[in-house]
Amino acid sequence: MNMSAQVRDWMTPNPITINSGASVGEARATMERDDIRRLIVIDEDHALVGIISWGDVVEAWPSRFTMLAPSEARELMARVLVDEVMTEAVLSVDPETSIAEAVNLMFEHHIGALPVLEGQRIVGILSNSDLLRGLVRIVSAGQRQDVGG
Repeated sequence: MNMSAQVRDWMTPNPITINSGASVGEARATMERDDIRRLIVIDEDHALVGIISWGDVVEAWPSRFTMLAPSEARELMARVLVDEVMTEAVLSVDPETSIAEAVNLMFEHHIGALPVLEGQRIVGILSNSDLLRGLVRIVSAGQRQDVGG
């Protein structure tokens, strides 16, 4: 097992971002289109200002039990902005951070992803899915060694 694995080895590079002034409806459409559960929120200078998760979108979206028609709910969510529902205090890591340190941060703070920054530039995202994918690689490599050795 590679105990010196760094975030750069497991992260998803070039993550999909959304502008803080975009609507929650746009965020939902982007998440559904790209089959992702969170978006890094940036300002006009492409700086990290927050993160919006699928849970944030669902929580903001009117319940199907309201009196709103689906089209009315979509119209309403076109007026609610990402920066109104996003998490602003975002922890981040750099690509050289160890996987162990990143996992500990995620576990301690009960978060599902960490933006990866090189200076102020967003270069990736490390999510629970990335961690599971990395774990599968490690377990698979170990099983191959057991069989071959």
